Amino acid sequence: MKLEIDNIELSYADKKILAGIYFKNEIGKITGVLGRNGCGKSSLLKIIFGSLQPKYKLLRLDEKPVLKAFYKTGLVSYLPQHQLLPDNLKIEDAFFLSTVSWSDFIKIFPKFENYKKSKPKEVSGGELRVIETYLTLKTEAKFVLLDEPFSHIAPLYIEKIMDIINFEKSRKGIIITDHLYEHVINLCDDLYLLKNGHTKIVTTRQDLVNEHYLVS
Repeated sequence: MKLEIDNIELSYADKKILAGIYFKNEIGKITGVLGRNGCGKSSLLKIIFGSLQPKYKLLRLDEKPVLKAFYKTGLVSYLPQHQLLPDNLKIEDAFFLSTVSWSDFIKIFPKFENYKKSKPKEVSGGELRVIETYLTLKTEAKFVLLDEPFSHIAPLYIEKIMDIINFEKSRKGIIITDHLYEHVINLCDDLYLLKNGHTKIVTTRQDLVNEHYLVS
């Protein structure tokens, strides 16, 4: 299954953020989006998810237009930059409502076992990010959008999350953006650079140097 989004135009006030963007992802692939802060990466994911309505967009699945917000199809899960889980929801209930196995999670992250009865405000920001990222990846959605999944996460947990992402891509299409660009570069099958409102396919590190995203 292939997801494409085309002709995106988004402006805030008089400033154009995205201009005629084309972007694609498909099941079995991890697609990354790199770009400087404020370039529109988060806005792009919100537009794909359907929570942000731009001036123009065309979303297609296997060449067929999707005429309603993508999240209404049940085919996509989304990890935003901000906290995902409500403060009053116990961690165990979040797993139950997401139909995700707590026991499988604990096998990978045994130190989290004591958080089963906890609420998000009782868990550190980095550890909550691990839980939310895992839940987002383990849903039955066909496409997963991850906005800054490695933010404030300890290096050991980042390695485990990367392993889970690589495992899940066999049955999902995954789109990821993060300021920790090395992890994105290492994970992705396809990579886009978002700059001046436009996307450009990147195939080598030299491309990122040429676009002044990385220093030589």
